Amino acid sequence: MKTYINGIGCISTQKTFDTVFLEEAVHNHDQNVFAIVPPVYKDYISPAASRRMAKGVKNGIVASAIAMKDAQIENVDAIITGTGLGCIEDSEKFLKNILDNNEEFLTPTAFIQSTHNTVGAQIALLQQCKGYNFTYVNGAVSFESALLDAKMQIEEGEVQSVLVGGVDENGDYTTALFKLSGRIKPDNQQPYNLLDSNTSGAVYGEGAGFFVLENERKDNTYGEILDITIINTLEENEIEAEIKSFLKSNQLEILDIDALVLGFDGNVDFEIYYKNLAQNAFAEIPQLYYKHLSGEYDTASAFALWMAAKVLKTQEVPEIVKVNSVEKQNYKTILLYNQLNGKNHSFTLISK
Repeated sequence: MKTYINGIGCISTQKTFDTVFLEEAVHNHDQNVFAIVPPVYKDYISPAASRRMAKGVKNGIVASAIAMKDAQIENVDAIITGTGLGCIEDSEKFLKNILDNNEEFLTPTAFIQSTHNTVGAQIALLQQCKGYNFTYVNGAVSFESALLDAKMQIEEGEVQSVLVGGVDENGDYTTALFKLSGRIKPDNQQPYNLLDSNTSGAVYGEGAGFFVLENERKDNTYGEILDITIINTLEENEIEAEIKSFLKSNQLEILDIDALVLGFDGNVDFEIYYKNLAQNAFAEIPQLYYKHLSGEYDTASAFALWMAAKVLKTQEVPEIVKVNSVEKQNYKTILLYNQLNGKNHSFTLISK
C-alpha cells in the first residue's frame, strides 16, 4: 500500500490558514521566541470548552479540523500525534500550584491536562474516533516517529486513513530555562538571521501541523510519502553518505531530488550539518529553509512537511524560504532533513 497526503492543516507562528501559501509570511529578525498567530478558535471549539484547554490542545484541534476538511473526510481510522514537551503550560501551572499552596488544596485539572497525549485524546473525543490512538514523545523526532507509525499502519493494511500531527507549545517558565541553558539565543542580539548566524542557540517557536494520510490517491492529493528514516547520532562527515544510501534504497540519486528542505535554526554550533550538504553534494539543487518562519521546536518538522506538500501542489517556491537561487521547472521529489543540536537526525522523502 502507498501512503498519500490528502489533507493538511497548520497553525504556526505565521498565517498558515485562510491563505494560499505563505504570501502573508513575515520574516521576524527582532524576536528570539515567536508566538503563534491564532485562528478564530470559536469557529472550531465551543467557547466554554476552549477556556479549559491549553494552547497546544486548541491549536491541535484546529489544525486537525483544517486537515480533515481539506481531505474532505468526516472521520479517520487512527490518530497518531508527536510532541516534544506536550502541554507544557499546564505542567508549569500545576507545578506552580504545588509550590504556591504548599502541596495542599490542589485542583487536579492542570495535572490531568498536562499529559502529552491530551491533544490526541481531545481530537478523538471530538471526532468520536475509537480507533488506534498513539502519542510519540521522542525529542526532535517525535513527529517523524508518528509519521513512520502511520505509514506502517497503512502499508500493513491495518487502517485506510490516519490523522497524524506534531504539536508543541511554549511555556514562559520553560522558555526562561531554555534561555538560561543556551538553547534559545540570548535577548538583545538582534537581528536574528539564521543563515549567517555566528551565535549559539536557536530562535524558538511553537505550532501544530496535521496531515490526513490515506491509502488511495484522490483529486486533492498533495503527494506520496515514500520513506522516513531516523538516526540518533551522526558525525558531520557521515551525513552525505547516509543520505546517499537512503536515496539509493528508494532507487534515487542526489540529482533526482528537486528540492532539499533544511532545518537551519541559527545555532552556529551545529549548522555545519546543513552547510556541508548545501555547499557540496546539493549545491546544484534548490534548497529551502523554514525555521526563520516557524521557529525551532521539537516538532517543527511538521511545518516543513506542510511547506513541502504545498510546494508539490502549487509547484511554486516562495522567495522567503529560498536558501539559494537554483530553481526547477517541476518539483516532483523533495527531501527533508532535520536535526537538533547534532542529535536525532531525520530524513523524509516525498514525491508528487
